Amino acid sequence: MNKPVFGLLLGAALGVFDGLTAWFTPAVRPFLMGIVIGSTLKGLIAGVCAGYFANKVRSIPLGIVFGLGVGMLLAYGVAAMPSATGEHYYFAIMLPGSVLGAVVGYATQRYPHPG
Repeated sequence: MNKPVFGLLLGAALGVFDGLTAWFTPAVRPFLMGIVIGSTLKGLIAGVCAGYFANKVRSIPLGIVFGLGVGMLLAYGVAAMPSATGEHYYFAIMLPGSVLGAVVGYATQRYPHPG
């Protein structure tokens, strides 16, 4: 399996868990399904980007920083949109999105080994 495909699959799987963290914000629980779908798409994009980066650059620290940056940027794009009440949830959205990006950035640098 090549690195972009691995990043895509891992990003999608982690995106589901990223979206499920919205359950801890009671105000958005009615929108949980849409949040999980959106987070999965963010994970897919972050995973593919990290996978392509891992094909070009062979550095675990740079892969983590790149994944963190992509995850944070994508999460910021979502967090900047206000909720139905006009509130923004920057921390609640950007923290798990950034962690997802960093984990996918690390994993695509480390695995799969060229073979």
